[in-house]
Amino acid sequence: MPMSGRPGLGSAIGRPRVFAFRFDRAARFLLLAVGVTPATSRVEVAGGRVRIRYGPWGTQVDQRNIRAVTASGPFQAWKAIGPRVSAADRGLTFGTSTRGGVCIRLRQPVGGLLPRRLLAHPAVTVTVDRPAELIWLLRLSRLNPLAGRMPRPGARTA
Repeated sequence: MPMSGRPGLGSAIGRPRVFAFRFDRAARFLLLAVGVTPATSRVEVAGGRVRIRYGPWGTQVDQRNIRAVTASGPFQAWKAIGPRVSAADRGLTFGTSTRGGVCIRLRQPVGGLLPRRLLAHPAVTVTVDRPAELIWLLRLSRLNPLAGRMPRPGARTA
């Protein structure tokens, strides 16, 4: 699926915005063993939903359920690579890089590694390739569902 360089464009009208995960070299080989590869991992924003696919795992979030979106990291490898659950707050991390990611804090917890009734996560962190664009898109669409039609700050308009 093509990835446009213009965040937000089309998200309000249903065309998906896709963000690839950023894979560190060592992580690529480790994660291959559990089925997490660039081909099986992505974050897709469309139709008011955020769909996260991470190899055999995944979750989806209604954009109205997003409380906050922040940059996070950098991380230590043992805390960032692989599917992780925080012992402190049960937050879910789908990690492929130590360089940083995007933390999506939720109003209502979601399932991810296990069904929601067994383990609910109040936040999801993803280590995508273009974290600033994902943050911009989710913050903008959380404030105004029609905002996907607006150019990002500093973008040239025709």
